[in-house]
Amino acid sequence: MISTAKLSHEPWGMLPGGETVHLFTLRNAQGMRVSVSELGATLVSWHAPDRAGRLGDIMLGHDTPADYREAKTYMGALVGRWANRIAGARFALDGVTYAVDRNEGENLLHGGTTGFHRAIWQAREEDGVLVLALDSAAGASGFPGNVHVEVRYTLDDDGELTIDYRASTDAPTPLNLTSHGYFNLAAQTGADIKGHVLSIDADAFFEVDAELIPIGRTAVAGNAFDFREAAPIGARLEWPHEQLALARGFDHCYVLRGADVAVPSGGARPVREVARLYDPASGRLMTVSTDQRGLQFYTGNYLDGVRGRNSSIYTSHAGLCLETGGFPNQINMADREDVISRADKPYRQVTKYRVGVLG
Repeated sequence: MISTAKLSHEPWGMLPGGETVHLFTLRNAQGMRVSVSELGATLVSWHAPDRAGRLGDIMLGHDTPADYREAKTYMGALVGRWANRIAGARFALDGVTYAVDRNEGENLLHGGTTGFHRAIWQAREEDGVLVLALDSAAGASGFPGNVHVEVRYTLDDDGELTIDYRASTDAPTPLNLTSHGYFNLAAQTGADIKGHVLSIDADAFFEVDAELIPIGRTAVAGNAFDFREAAPIGARLEWPHEQLALARGFDHCYVLRGADVAVPSGGARPVREVARLYDPASGRLMTVSTDQRGLQFYTGNYLDGVRGRNSSIYTSHAGLCLETGGFPNQINMADREDVISRADKPYRQVTKYRVGVLG
């Protein structure tokens, strides 16, 4: 559907250094509204109606920009240059070995301590579309190449939020971006996500080691990770599986169907629906569509004790993430070229989250 969304902005708060941070809000014809901050290009809130037409915020978040800057949850942030982990915080590229920021033990996580989530992005409006831009200098967190990133947020009247990522570089560099939104379709009612029903269009996932680094693909058939048919998340969290015990829940990357289909030079994978999330209590349904190969499913296993919206204290499984992108540590895998951007090979990703009501 063509978007008739209106875009407004207002001061949101200040960082400890005195810098003012703004909040940008997209509103569609149905009254839905999505708010995004220039700090970290962060999805701050998404107010969507339930089956009775009552608006509720389906995203977890913090109260102030300072809370977002200080937190370690990456709540709603645009993550880069590298989403997820790089083992040993090292990779080789065109014969050169690079050491990047170690911010989770010996590994890099979500771009490092100075990743995109901590930066102030430059905002502009283009015909009702929110465009956020960032320049990342060569050497940032140890990564090569100067990178210019632009992310476009569009909300249409069907409740579909499109996140269109584009990036260019002057030298070869790994790029793997994602939106790290925490969703709870019950909308701040105090319920966790265990009653949500999930389906994922994937036949395999990556098993991980104790540091959550992928160690190999495994079929989902016959185990707790099989969401090819819709299943309640809470029941799956209770299944005995060593991978669930290792991660304290789901924190694994699914290999989406079509991920290994060859793409013509200069072409792109099609945007296709890869996941559906349903909350029976509210009737809200969210679909996820993307052109990416991987989907990280995370059940908020470490949210216990995190200070959230309205000074509330979150508990484990208060929200979940469905993060589209490349595979964790893919830069150290045989198919690393797929996640390397070059001067003649710009980065592009399109992911769509659509929220509506079922029943």
